[in-house]
Formats: sequence, structure tokens, C-alpha cells
Amino acid sequence: MEKQLDPMKDDLPLMANTSHMLVKHYTLDLDVDFKSQIIEGIIVFFFETGSRYRKTSSTDEEGCQSQFDETCKIRASEPCHIPVTDLSACSSTMEYNDFAVCGKGEKDTSDKNGNHSNGEQASGIPSSKNCCDIENHGSTDFLLVLDCCDLSVLKVEEVDVAAVADIEKFARSAKLTDASEELGNLRNQIVHELVTLPADRWKEQLYYYTRCSQAPGCGELLFTTGTWSLEIRKLGIRTPRDFPHAIRIWYKTKPEGRSVTWTTDQSGRPCVYTMGSPINNRALFPCQEPPVALSTWQATVRTAARFVVLMSGENSAEPVQLQEGILSWYYYVTMPMPASTFTIAIGCWEEVKQQPFTADVQTNSDFSLPFSQADLRWHEERCGHVEYPCRFQNPAARLQTVIPYRVFAPWCLMENCKELVLQLIPQCLSAAYTTLGTHPFSRLDVLIVPSNFSSLGMARPNKENTGEVSESGASVVKHGLKAEKIFLQVHYLKGYFLLRSLARAIGEASYLASLRKFVHKFHGQLVLSQDFLYMLLEDIPEQKESGLTVESIFQNWLDTSGMPKPLLEEGETWKECQLVQQVSGEVTKWIQTNQRIRKSSKKKRKQDEVIFQKLLPDQLVLLLESLLEEKTLCPRTLQCLEKTYKLREQDAEVRHRWCELIVKHKYVPGYGDVEKFLREDQAMGVYLYGELMVNEDAKQQELAYKCFAAAQEHMDVSSAKVVAEMLF
Repeated sequence: MEKQLDPMKDDLPLMANTSHMLVKHYTLDLDVDFKSQIIEGIIVFFFETGSRYRKTSSTDEEGCQSQFDETCKIRASEPCHIPVTDLSACSSTMEYNDFAVCGKGEKDTSDKNGNHSNGEQASGIPSSKNCCDIENHGSTDFLLVLDCCDLSVLKVEEVDVAAVADIEKFARSAKLTDASEELGNLRNQIVHELVTLPADRWKEQLYYYTRCSQAPGCGELLFTTGTWSLEIRKLGIRTPRDFPHAIRIWYKTKPEGRSVTWTTDQSGRPCVYTMGSPINNRALFPCQEPPVALSTWQATVRTAARFVVLMSGENSAEPVQLQEGILSWYYYVTMPMPASTFTIAIGCWEEVKQQPFTADVQTNSDFSLPFSQADLRWHEERCGHVEYPCRFQNPAARLQTVIPYRVFAPWCLMENCKELVLQLIPQCLSAAYTTLGTHPFSRLDVLIVPSNFSSLGMARPNKENTGEVSESGASVVKHGLKAEKIFLQVHYLKGYFLLRSLARAIGEASYLASLRKFVHKFHGQLVLSQDFLYMLLEDIPEQKESGLTVESIFQNWLDTSGMPKPLLEEGETWKECQLVQQVSGEVTKWIQTNQRIRKSSKKKRKQDEVIFQKLLPDQLVLLLESLLEEKTLCPRTLQCLEKTYKLREQDAEVRHRWCELIVKHKYVPGYGDVEKFLREDQAMGVYLYGELMVNEDAKQQELAYKCFAAAQEHMDVSSAKVVAEMLF
């Protein structure tokens, strides 16, 4: 039997019961304080009843009870909170106390017939049996479970959306009465009508989301916080259909929260940004983390006037001054997306402006693909995603080669961005359009992130398996909390070479045409890797005859460790590439040069001047990796190597290989380059710490300790943990 993994150390639990209640929209109203390193404010949720309850009776108590399989999972020691205004609603003191005990999880107060830590499923998700049983807890009240971690939740209340002026048009046939049950149904019906408005009424929808989020409260709700979740309950409400569909939460982040990083930019100015790993956004706001929970959002963020707020949003926010020294920024999103895609970056960024005159964007004809009749047919077809204002159905958007964009950077990098980044963005956008078609988003912000940014992504499902999912929708991400996980690049490398192999197998033109079709067919939807592979092979049926199938691709590329067999077979053909042959010639020159230097006397002799060719950055990487295989390179060889290619001025990929050469050959004059790399390229520098320690050289180990001591405070948690394990 497979060993159960500890969710606190290894697996990442996704606790939200999305099958019961599904968030359709978030409204955030936040204040950012750099002095205390806290984000504080309010979030309002607008729910729809989950898939398991949309067609069932609201009085199906037995069905409800069997769903509560996540409520007594991982708990913190924080007590359950009971609002004063709801005391009169408690049917008995015992009922509340039982719920509080369940929430604390510190004691086992159950009798011999049941307990809180009963059997678990293979996925690490608790069984539903007895978890909210009447005999054990005295209540079958429904629990809303949200993903939440490292947050201080202050208050939770139901929102009285029925109190909003002119909201009656969303009430339809419902009649307003004094009966609390009917009033609750009315509020939920209003929310239902609001979240299901047609896409062409998105402006009206956002307007009423704002109005409803500002409506008065109509009763506080019981809540308890666990290590990974926030659980909310309304006394007497037993099913998701009857649970409030609009709730408001007051909360604060914590400085140590793992969803945001408080640091300084390259100019030494304070900034904060969200991280995509390892726990997504649950330490930024309570949310539903499972990717199935697609939602829209709008956010108002206030902070000191010297800061610029950037956020994932469809509008280019312009700040509004609320009072002296305080600016407010507003962003919104109308395309439903997972909560993990919510991003925010706040700092003293400066916008890199275009020059007064700009030349027309020149596209590379190699990227251009003529639109075919199939393209026109795709546009006529109905989109496969949930309804939203889709750009693929907008004739003007379909013709937009380059979407509006802005570039932001710390002031010390402004000139570099003007010379390099600003010129590349329109060319990249144009190439993406000519290859893939319509841009799915209406605008783009590009930010030069701080040097300690190390987020590469988060572990996701293998094939069609998303892990064992409970009835409630809760699941786990296997090994999602392993600190070293985000530094493993094998998945990205294998994926890259697999796609390159497929492109060669079916032909570049057919491959790019399939990519375009894929974007048209699956935009706005959650997609698994095999969806792409099946579509690709369906378009190229002759490949099946050659033995290329989805099953063989998984077997040869993804389900086995080490170098894929097809890649080994193709490796020999790469040596025939002109660029590779050019590098091979240069490697030979350097090996010969090194041999001559070693044989020469200590006295300087006039060396025959060797002419080295100019190399592209990717060629430089290959050159340095080839030289890393040499057992010994003399200091003078390394000095000449750096001078010839100006390695200190190259990109991080090249400089990383240069630092590896320095460490391997104990090239003391280059230790300053290693120290600079570990300070300015912290994400990639993790590997160098290991190499500094492996050599067991006193000077190198001292360098590692010195660099870590200087950078540790600004490193993200995962990086610091991995490096600390190497050093101590």
C-alpha cells in the first residue's frame, strides 16, 4: 500500500468544496501598508450552487450530510468565532459548543462510536463518514469551505443584496416578505440572476457587483480557520442551495504569508508581488483554488502615492487621488479564470514610454501563416467556454495584430528597457498573432520583476487524473509543497523537446496550423495535455500508421525517467546543424588554446593569435557547457574566454554557465561574478550554492555562506529553504 504523505510537508490540499458552492465573482477592496507589510480589507463572494446540488431538493438533508467530507480535516488551534448579533439564533449553547470543538481539532471529544480523525481516502482527503454526524456534533448545518492560509480573518457576514436600489429587476417572480427563509431565497435568486447575465451586459453586471458588494450586512456568520481552510456556517442552514450566495469577509494578510513577497526592487525601493507557487493565492485572499472554480473579479487597491499598482485586469487602470498621499487603483476581469491567475505587483515602478516617433511593426514573414477557410469556419462556430465577452467573437479584436501594452521597470533599468524590451514587445505580439490568431486578452502589462522572483509554476495533474477528488470537490496536489519542486526543470525541458519532435514529425506548417486550431477550439477552457495531442493526431491521421499515438507519446516521453528514447535517436542529427558545427569548431579552438597555455613556461611568450567567431547567446550556452566537460581549464584560458565574449555582460543563462566554470576550476578572480549572480539572479542561483558546497573548498564554502547571509532576508521561502539544506 502506498505510504500516506503528510499534507503539511508534502502534498498541497485543495480544501474548497466546489461541488457544493462555486464562486462566480470576487470583489476586493484592499489597503496596502508597506510599513507593516500587511494587505488589509474586504472581499465579497458571489456564489452559484455547486453542480451536485443544482437539481436536488433544498430539503435533502441526508444528501447534504453525506457531502461534508472535508470539514474536520486539517485544523489550526484558532477557535471558532461566534458573532454577538447571532446569539439569539442559536438553538442551544450545546449546538455552538459542539461546532467550536470540531473547529479547534485539538481534542478528541467524540464518543467510542466515532471520532474526528476517522479513515482517510488514498488521496489524503478525509472520509465523509461521521464527519458532521448529528450523533457526534448535534448539527447538520452546511459548511462552506474556502482555501485559506496565513490570513487573519476578522469577520464574516451575509450581504443583503436585496437592499440595493433598483435591484428588483433581478428578483423576477419572487416576492419580498418578512419571512427570513423567503428573504434568504430572494437574495440568492438576485445573486443567481446577476451572475448569469448575458455576456453583452457585462458592464451592467460589473456595476451591480459593485453596488451589491457595498450593500449592508444582514447577519454575521460563524467561521473557523484551519491551517489550509476557512469554514463558514449559518445556523439552521443545511444545504448549499439555502446558504447565503453573497458573503463579505474582513481579513488581513500576514507578513510571512506565502502568497506574497515583500522585498526591494533592483533600485533598492520597497515592493510586493504575488507568487505563483507553491500555495497560489490563498494567503492573499480566501478563495477556491481548484482550477475548476473559474471566476471573474474586480479589485480596488489603495496605497501610498509613490507606488504603482499593477494587476491582472482588462483595463489600464489610472489612479484616483482619495486624499493627500493616497491613490486608489481599480482593475476588473470579465473572462472567468482560476483564482491562481490573480496577480498583483506594487512598487515604485516607472513606465517605459515609447519614443516620440515609432516605426511600423515589422513582422517576420517566417512566422506569418495565411488565414485559411478553416480559420473563417472556426470563427463562425460557437465558442466552447462559458459565456463571457469573448474577443474571438469580436470582428475588430480578430484583426488586432498588436494589443495595447505597457512596460514598467525600476528606474535603474529604464534605459535598458527602452533599448531592448520596448522594441521586442510589439514584434513578439505580432508574431503570436500571425501564428496563433486572435489575442485572447485586450491588453498587456510587462513588468521587470525583482531579482528574487523565482516562481516557475505549480504541480498539476498527470494525464486525465487530477488526483483523488472527494464528493465535495476537495483534492490534493501531489508533492505540491516540496520546496525543491519548483526548481526542477525536467518537465519544461521534456515538454519543449516533445513539441519540437512533433513539429519535425508532422512538418512545421502543419504543426503551427494545429496550434492555431487548438487556440481557437479551447480558448477560455481548462485543458489537459492529451486534449492537444488527440487533436493534433486527428488532423494528421497518417501519423497513426507510423506508430505515433497519444499512448506511445506518454510512454516514451512522459511516463519514463531519464532521456526519452526518441530524443536520443534524434541527437545525432543535431550535430549536422550549421550553428552546432560552428560551436564545435570554437570548442576545438579553446581546447587547443588551453593546451598551449599549459605547456608554455611561466614567462610570457608571444602566442599565435587565435581568431574566435562571434556566437549567438544560445551558441554561447552550448560552448560553455561543452567546456564544462573539460577536466582542467587554466586561469589564463578562463580570463581569455571572459574577455573574448564579454561574459559578464551576457544574459543570465550564459552567465550561469560562466559561474559554473569559475566554481569548477576554482578561478578566484571570477568569484566576484559568482557573488553578483547569487545576489541579482537568485532563482537560478540556487544551483550554484550546491556546486560551491560540493567542491569542499574552504574559500568557495565561505563565499556561499556570505552570499546566503546577505540574500536570505529577500529570498522567497522555497529558495531559502532549499539553499539552507545545502549549506547547513
